[in-house]
Amino acid sequence: MTDPGLAAYLDRIGVVDVTGPDLPTLRRIVAGHTRSIAFENLDAFTGREVALDPDALAAKLVHGRRGGWCFEQNLLLRGALDALGYTTTCLAARVLWGGPDDAPPRPRSHMLMRVDLPEGPHLVDVGFGGLTLTGVLALEPDVVQDTPHEPFRLVPAERSGYRMQALVGGEWRSLYWFDLTEQLLADYEVSNWYLCHHPRSHFRSGLTIARPEPDRRYALGGPTLAVHHLGGPTERHALSSPAEIRKVLEDTFLIDTSGLPDLEAALARLFEDR
Repeated sequence: MTDPGLAAYLDRIGVVDVTGPDLPTLRRIVAGHTRSIAFENLDAFTGREVALDPDALAAKLVHGRRGGWCFEQNLLLRGALDALGYTTTCLAARVLWGGPDDAPPRPRSHMLMRVDLPEGPHLVDVGFGGLTLTGVLALEPDVVQDTPHEPFRLVPAERSGYRMQALVGGEWRSLYWFDLTEQLLADYEVSNWYLCHHPRSHFRSGLTIARPEPDRRYALGGPTLAVHHLGGPTERHALSSPAEIRKVLEDTFLIDTSGLPDLEAALARLFEDR
């Protein structure tokens, strides 16, 4: 990431006065990123390609004021952290969320990062949808770690890996399994293509949109908007039209949809057979 690109990214996430590659700055960047850049799958949903090269990421997520999914979010963050002098390692995970912990292994279809700091290795992940990690975790197993939202913990798991877990509704839930094997862009390209094109990819057929605020998390699944209040209840609102969904994308998730002229036609699919 160039100096102008880094400046544009920091402006996009509302972070100023960066002091250097340290833990406090990393926490501020992660918090700003997750509040400012929504998780979204609008490209796959509308039949567009998702490109992972740095120029495409900057054009879409920074200058285009769009969001993206895990590969886009974390690769953009990685470019910024590398430019600031952090030492990063790209990792990959097998998603466990939505199924039992003993289910057959899924592919490594999720990205997260290790960041080495003087305090020790840490983990960041700004791209896990409705449970995106809004803080920075020390790579320390069996320790409950507070974040700006839910408590998280790492549990040692099979094959010398870890399970990332979050305390949701009073219960520890597994998000994904990962190990510390370094991944390359070519590794992510395979899963990225699958999520864009395979008929069974849920990102092609439905909406998965999420963004946190300091006191809540917003999530849009299909035509239903959920507002999960931190430490409180969840509100659910049924949206009644493509135009109403588009307004929520713009106003609640801060997504500029002007570059998606066919979006409302795609959103109409959510109301078929109702």
